[in-house]
Amino acid sequence: MPDKDKINIRNKRATFDYEILDEYLAGVVLVGTEIKSLRAGKASMVDCYCYFDRGELWLRGLNISEYAWGTCNNHVPKRDRKLLLNRRELDKLQRSLNDKGLTIVGLRIFINDRGLAKVAIGLARGRKAYDKREYLKANDARREMDQAMKKYR
Repeated sequence: MPDKDKINIRNKRATFDYEILDEYLAGVVLVGTEIKSLRAGKASMVDCYCYFDRGELWLRGLNISEYAWGTCNNHVPKRDRKLLLNRRELDKLQRSLNDKGLTIVGLRIFINDRGLAKVAIGLARGRKAYDKREYLKANDARREMDQAMKKYR
């Protein structure tokens, strides 16, 4: 079972598919078996995004697997989960979404020092295919430079 400090589930596709403009930390409302399954590292953030419903921010696409010992009290793995942010942050995000081409994506979920589940979300703009190729080239160049610098240390 992973240590609580090691729980850091990332959405690796988000930084590839989107250009992250701004990042926020939000609490997430979970039920008992969800937090137990999350502490066991059984979650996936593939295709995870946020939407507004009646002034509240919800997270869709976060898959937290059923808890092995949950019996009949288990949760629904892909249910929508409410995010907890300040009203000021919610208003700012909602105003930002009015711009064309912007969305809110889930970047990572982790457990903080106090044992609470937190979600890092990002205000993002979608990348075009040629932007993705440039991103891959830049990453390859950065990786080669790091390897060369490591070689001379």
